[in-house]
Amino acid sequence: QVQLVESGGGLVQAGGSLRLSCAASGRTLGTYAMGWFRQAPGKEREFVSTISWSGTGTYSADSVKGRFTISKDNAKKMVFLQMSNLTPQDTAVYYCAGTSNLYRSRWTTEEVYDYWGQGTQVTVSS
Repeated sequence: QVQLVESGGGLVQAGGSLRLSCAASGRTLGTYAMGWFRQAPGKEREFVSTISWSGTGTYSADSVKGRFTISKDNAKKMVFLQMSNLTPQDTAVYYCAGTSNLYRSRWTTEEVYDYWGQGTQVTVSS
């Protein structure tokens, strides 16, 4: 069993930055990738960014490319999402997730993720 705990959310003005953290604990052996997803009010949850467990491969949604950066601290089993130049459209609950699926092409799909954190709220004011 793997537990994920997110932190770092909050209220920020448009153009500002936030850094989200996700701490993984438990049986992480067999985890191939970690991802960040988000869900805005009234909308479906959407993919944001993913990183391989080794930290060597990353991929982000077009909507956040150039603004968000995913990274990982292997020693601490932590995943980060550095968000900059935030806009009100980035307002959402952000979730950290882990997958044991080894196919990189599927890491943008929430269905392949096996465990999820409780989410952290990010609110961007205009």
